Amino acid sequence: MGLFITFEGPDGCGKTSIINLIKEYYKDNEKIIFTREPGGTKISEKIREIILSNEYDNMSPRTEALLYSASRAQHIDELVKPNLEKGNVVISDRFVLSSLAYQGGGRELGVENVKKINDFAIDGINPDMIIFFYVDPLTTLKRKSLNENADRLELSGDDFHSRVYDTYMELLEDLKDNEILRKVDATKSMDEVFENVKNIIDKKLEELLWRW
Repeated sequence: MGLFITFEGPDGCGKTSIINLIKEYYKDNEKIIFTREPGGTKISEKIREIILSNEYDNMSPRTEALLYSASRAQHIDELVKPNLEKGNVVISDRFVLSSLAYQGGGRELGVENVKKINDFAIDGINPDMIIFFYVDPLTTLKRKSLNENADRLELSGDDFHSRVYDTYMELLEDLKDNEILRKVDATKSMDEVFENVKNIIDKKLEELLWRW
């Protein structure tokens, strides 16, 4: 098996900007595959369009959670698992932890309920490392207010995002002694955050060098 790394954090944490820098940094390494959730495959991207479109503001929370897990199942079967079996490194912008926080906490469906449908979707594939972008709620609020192209979830209101943040903190507390978790201070400058994340991934990749 290869290596599965996921990036997590609340909206406004700067995660996507750092991923773009990391992607550029590793652009010459063909064994590192970058992807995102929801999305990553043709079918999953179609589901992403439905989930995030502001056109569907009447979507029920359960439908939203099931669509995320459906997109994830296709992503796992078509992209993640085949690449891991080839010994490649898959770096994904979001994974199950996001669903637990956003649908389990934000939509108040319950973390355990959302975990059940995602356990079925991921078919035993779990991240080898989770890089969490920690940032305080005030900073995320300021950053989100600058987003002129906000999607349906980003426009779900402050109460929703507060629940998401609180759930993330609870999930991190459960993972605090787990060696797969790496917390990054996302309140620092982009250059500092990039260097931190780059060093974390470089160190993890050293464990795979003997296979390459």
